[in-house]
Amino acid sequence: MEIGNFLPDLSQSPLFRGISETELSSLVKCAGCTFRSFKKNDHIYQAGDFVREIGIVAIGGVRLVKNDAWGNSNLIAEVSVGEMFAESVVCGGVGVLPVSVIAAKDTTVMFFDFQRIITTCSSACVFHTILIRNMISLFARRNVMLAGKMEHITKRTTKEKILSYLSEQSKLSGSKSFNIPFNRQELADYLSVERSALSAEMSKLKAGSIINYRKNHFELLAEQE
Repeated sequence: MEIGNFLPDLSQSPLFRGISETELSSLVKCAGCTFRSFKKNDHIYQAGDFVREIGIVAIGGVRLVKNDAWGNSNLIAEVSVGEMFAESVVCGGVGVLPVSVIAAKDTTVMFFDFQRIITTCSSACVFHTILIRNMISLFARRNVMLAGKMEHITKRTTKEKILSYLSEQSKLSGSKSFNIPFNRQELADYLSVERSALSAEMSKLKAGSIINYRKNHFELLAEQE
């Protein structure tokens, strides 16, 4: 698979900030990166898989999903172009993945061996240090994101969970009118609520002129105390 097809998008990733497209091309070769493509809903990894490589989305997107013993799904996170997954278990030396990684759409992933990145190569490539610094920064951001999700799902009621999530999305977009990356079932999974309860509460919020929505587009209409 030709790396040049992915360089423009990958070079915009926070992971590769400060690394030119030419250096990125060299990094891919130096680190022995490989590219693999997946169809929508394909499992890239299953929970329980032993993982040795970190994945970076080159095209498409993936979802991190955890299922309980009864088959209920909990959407842990969405991973977009330029973002990575499986980094915690690989870098932490855990190896066994606690979640499934599923292609949200037709997706191409770049895989790389973390050990080859943190080991100084014979060519003394300067981008190794830059990449490690960027990775540490992304680890910190991922922790902040997970903390944000915890804030939503620990709210007492479905209404509070919905408004907490929508408030965060509004702030991130800088507008009271915004799109979210989830359909109804995915949002219910993300907030750890039943879809029927989610839909019923959203209808009440809309009827009360607190929010308005159509599909995945939302608008906040009233301030909450």
